[in-house]
Amino acid sequence: MVQVTPILLVLSLALVAPGLSTRKCQLTGKWINDLGSTMTIGAVNGKGDFAGSYLTAVTATNNKIQVSPLQGSLQRRNQKSQPTFGFTVNWSFSDSVTVFTGQCFMDGEGKEVLKTMWLLRSHVDNITDDWKATR
Repeated sequence: MVQVTPILLVLSLALVAPGLSTRKCQLTGKWINDLGSTMTIGAVNGKGDFAGSYLTAVTATNNKIQVSPLQGSLQRRNQKSQPTFGFTVNWSFSDSVTVFTGQCFMDGEGKEVLKTMWLLRSHVDNITDDWKATR
């Protein structure tokens, strides 16, 4: 009877452990940021590549805002629950491109949250204006 108890304990821990595991953060779906911009990310393929669209709520141009295509890549080397990623938005309504890099997190309530940083590159007419082309 002494040997049975440790085996039962191990089995009960094994049955409970899957419920304790961290849920994996998924990029696919619709995202809305603090300023009201929306992004939709389609399926991530086996290499980690994905495509989607971005509709910004803010712009520095006077042009009419339009939905713009995005292409990105999810880090697939490790299968961690909070992956890193990057994507590029080629703005349909201006002569600029923005690159984003970030990580998908699961917050304390189990909600998926994307934390990103971005760089926007605008067109300039000559190399002497290069200093003002990246934000």
